[in-house]
Parts: sequence; C-alpha cells; structure tokens
Amino acid sequence: MLTAFLTVSAQGVPRPEYPCPQFQRDSWINLNGEWTYSFDFGNSGKQRGFEKSKGFPDKIIVPFCPESSLSGVSHKDFINYMWYQRTITVPPEWQGKKVILHFGAVYYKAEVFIDGKFVGRHWGGTSSFELDVTSCMRVGHSHNLVVYVSDDLRSGKQTGGKQCFNYYSEGCSYTRTTGIWQTVWMEAVDPFGLKSCHIIPDIDQQQVVIEPCFFNESNRHLLKVTIKDKGKVVARKIVRAVNSSVCVISIPKAKTWSPENPFLYGINFEILDNNQQVVDDVKSYFGMRKVHIEGDRVFLNNKPYYQRLVLDQGFYPDGIWTAPSDSALKHDIELSQQAGFNGARLHQKIFEDRYFYWADRLGYLTWAESSSWGADLNDQEAVRNFMTEWSENVMDKRNHPSIIIWTPLNESWGTDVEQYPRFVKDIYTLTKGLDPTRPVNDASGGTHVITDIWSVHSYEHNSIVLAKVLTPNATGIPWSNETPHTFASYSGQPYLIDECGGIKWNPDENVNDTFKSWGYGDAPKSYEEFYKQLEGVIDAILSRKNVCGFCYTQLTDVEQEQNGIYRYNRFAKFDMKRVHAILSKNSNFNKCEKHANK
Repeated sequence: MLTAFLTVSAQGVPRPEYPCPQFQRDSWINLNGEWTYSFDFGNSGKQRGFEKSKGFPDKIIVPFCPESSLSGVSHKDFINYMWYQRTITVPPEWQGKKVILHFGAVYYKAEVFIDGKFVGRHWGGTSSFELDVTSCMRVGHSHNLVVYVSDDLRSGKQTGGKQCFNYYSEGCSYTRTTGIWQTVWMEAVDPFGLKSCHIIPDIDQQQVVIEPCFFNESNRHLLKVTIKDKGKVVARKIVRAVNSSVCVISIPKAKTWSPENPFLYGINFEILDNNQQVVDDVKSYFGMRKVHIEGDRVFLNNKPYYQRLVLDQGFYPDGIWTAPSDSALKHDIELSQQAGFNGARLHQKIFEDRYFYWADRLGYLTWAESSSWGADLNDQEAVRNFMTEWSENVMDKRNHPSIIIWTPLNESWGTDVEQYPRFVKDIYTLTKGLDPTRPVNDASGGTHVITDIWSVHSYEHNSIVLAKVLTPNATGIPWSNETPHTFASYSGQPYLIDECGGIKWNPDENVNDTFKSWGYGDAPKSYEEFYKQLEGVIDAILSRKNVCGFCYTQLTDVEQEQNGIYRYNRFAKFDMKRVHAILSKNSNFNKCEKHANK
C-alpha cells in the first residue's frame, strides 16, 4: 500500500525534503509535523479570538489535509472553516536576514497571523505563496503562528477540480481537500537576495536567458550566475543586482533535454555585496529544450514529437491530494514509463514542485492544468479568482522543462456568448504573456475559443468507429466535441485526443455489485478481452496520421473510478509488458514524419 512510502526525517517531520528544488537555499526550516487545529463550523472563530490562540484542542499532521488518514483526522464531511496553530522559532544565526514564510498550497483561502497580528491573506487552493514576516519575529524567540482557512467548494467562486460536491464520492469526483496540503517552511534571505528568476532556454541560439527579480535592487550588489555540466563550470556571467539586468549566457554545443535524454544543467545564483562577499546563494537547474508548433505538429527540439500521455489525477488513498512521500511522486512517473507512456496530462490539479522535479529528472513530458471544475466562469468574482490563481501557478512552474503544454480549462462549455469567450481570450493572452515559449490548450475537450492545440475527448471503444470518428471529413476538418462550433472553428492546429480509453476493469468486483464502481463503456469480461479492447483503441488512434498524440484515461484507479492501468494502491492490474507493447507501437504520424525527413 502507499503508506509504505510514508517517510519522515530523523526529527519526525513528514515530507522532510526541500519543497522547491529549482530554487533552493540551505538556510531553511521545515514546519511540517504536528500542529493543533479546530474546526469552526459556525465561523465564529474570529469573534472568539482564535487568531490569538496558543493551541487548539485537537492535533493534525501537516501537510496532510484533514480529510486524509495521514493527517490523523480523517474528517470526510464538508469543512467551510478551520484554524491551525503551531509555534515557530527564529534561529540566532538569522540575525539581519529577512524571514520568509512559505506555504506550498492551502485550499482555499488562507489568513495568516503571528502572535495575534494579521500578516497576510491568499486566495487560491493550488498556488504557493510567501509572506515576509521579518517585522513580526525576534531572533532567538518563539512565536505563535495561526492560519485561518476558508473553503466554500459549492459557492461557484473557486476552483475545485475533482473534489466531490456531494458528501459521498461518485462518478469521476472524489474526496475533498481542505486547508494545508503542501509543505510549510521558513527560510532566511538577505535583504538584497534573489526573489525569483525566470530561466528561458534558447536552443537555436545556443544560449539561456535569465530574468532575475530581487527583494531589493542595488547597483552596489552583483548577481553571479554559474552554469555547470555535472559539476564542471561551462559558463559564468556577472551582472548588476537589479531587475532590469537580463542575463544572456552562451552555451556552445548545448546538450538538449528530452524524454530520451533528460539532461539538466546545474545553475547557481550568488548575490555579492560591495565587498565581494556572498550574501545569498540559490541552487537551481534547467533543461535546454524547445517546444513549438509548425502547422499541425507539436515539435520538441525542432523535431515532430508524438505524445503518448496518460491522465494522472494525483490522488492518493492515504494523502488525497498530497503524496505520502517524495518517493511516491517519483514512483508514479516510473510506473507510467513502465507502462509505455512518455508523459502525462496532469488533470484538474496543479501538482507540487517535487513532482515536476522528478519529471524533469526522469524525462517525462507533462501538461499542466488548473483545477477549473467548480468555478462558475460566467461569474466575474470566480473569473478574477481563477486568473489570479492560474497566473501564480504559471509563473511558479514555468522553469520546469518537463511542462510542454498549458491547459487552463477542461471540458468547459460557453453558455454565455459574451462572458465566456472574453474570459477564454483573456486567460489565453495572460498565459502567453507570462510564458510565450509553450503552446496553450484553452479548453481540453470543450468549447475552443483561441487555442494552439485542438484537443478532443472520446471514450469510444469500438476501434472501427473510433478510427472513423478521428478521420477528417472531405474538407480536412476533424471531428470535435462541439459541432457546430460556437466561437472558433478548426484552423489547422495540432489535433490530439487528450482523453480516451477509460476502460473499466476491477478483477475483484462482484458482477452483481456495481453500486460504486465506475468507468467508461461496457467493462470487458476477461483479461484477454481487456487487452483486445485496449489494443483496438490505441491502434485506431495510431492509424490516423492527422492525430499527433493521445492521452489514455488513466494511470491509476481513483476511489470508485476503476479504469486505471494500476490500482489505487499503485499495484499492477495487468501484465505491464503486454500493456507497454500496445502503447509503444509506431504510429502513422511517425511513419509520415520519417518519410518526410528522408
């Protein structure tokens, strides 16, 4: 079971690893572990002075949500309001430093207090945030940290993803996540330290572009950037420590990143004061890779690349949205690769940085997608909340080479002929402004408005029918989930079926007991029938030369939805060698491209 993956540090801290390996400092304190908490079903906590509390009656293990067993709580009903508390201490060696308090993610709205004083507020259940709490802390002293959480999943004002709107999980909706569900930590930073950095690889010009942002700018300070190949320095540059100092570094004969060779360069950022002393040191990495679109093909490193993706929803039996350990995140990617997939569409949830770190390391393509379900996109407050949360995630995750497609929405349908297309155009433009280097799939399998990818969903299991469905008509227009098109017609974009399969299979199920079990279509009656059905679906897709990739539903079973290649506990359901052989067949796409390249 997945609980075997639960690891803690020597000090008893769960999820002890540094949360953001692409922006890592040595001076930090992990705040995971035992906190006190109180539910606040009447939303009367502020009237009762909960922000000043020095300890609530009950205990919870952070970073696991109260719905999960790993939290020690396992409360399954809706939680609209709750409070967290723990003490924090600033080490003496942090004297003269800024103290930054980080939250990996809190669902959904968080208000933070230190010693009863309000220090910050954040909206967005999947985006990380940080607070400068220096003015509230004294070096060598303990302080009282309180977090107030608000979560109104059914309001239509916030994203929810696959969290179920009903008490019991049903269909393709599952157990909810409330409150803190990613690592909380503090770190010490020099007042003139590096706040963030956008790393833009450019394989065509054999260079990398660095766009830094500092907590405070200073012409007296310098930023030294050192790039390494397995420890060997290959490039170095020094610029002024100001936000306008875009740093362009040449990397002759650069090694590219791909699933076949996931090479990563190490990069070190050092801030030097006017005495040439290092006052801030950040370790990172990047991959030299390029994603772009030409005609109806997605290119990786200037070559057409066929994507064999799997739908991954990122749920765990014991942690819900939170992986029990870092090794569990890595293991999910390894399981997918063993099955024959070269990447994943990360579905209705922004995954944590550690997942993308392993995808970068293991050479695994990812599509990053918001938890858009639950937000009423015709409501202006919901749209504002969505755009803030999405933009924070794009900026936070855009340095990961494994991410090749942004997908803001899933199966959204334009019911408002003014508000919906306006919103989709705005979110597309916003995404492109924050990251022009990746394609945007505006609404996976839904109403397309402005999109670089033409994605469709089909759970047709009859191979003959599916092949016919995916064949363009006499005028070259392919099938779409929305016909006729309301806001945009197909205009030659890459055509991908980014949801397919979903074949239900539960070998342990009593055929007369199907109350909870759920999947797409009629379940096969034997293993051989499953393999035949799987091969028929994949063969139909691979036979269409206009299709440049697929996404099979899904990597694992999730609660009652039992259409995974693996069980919910990550045990194999099938002969994975047979599955791999089916999924890794050559496609007509590849044959056409090989012929074109000769």
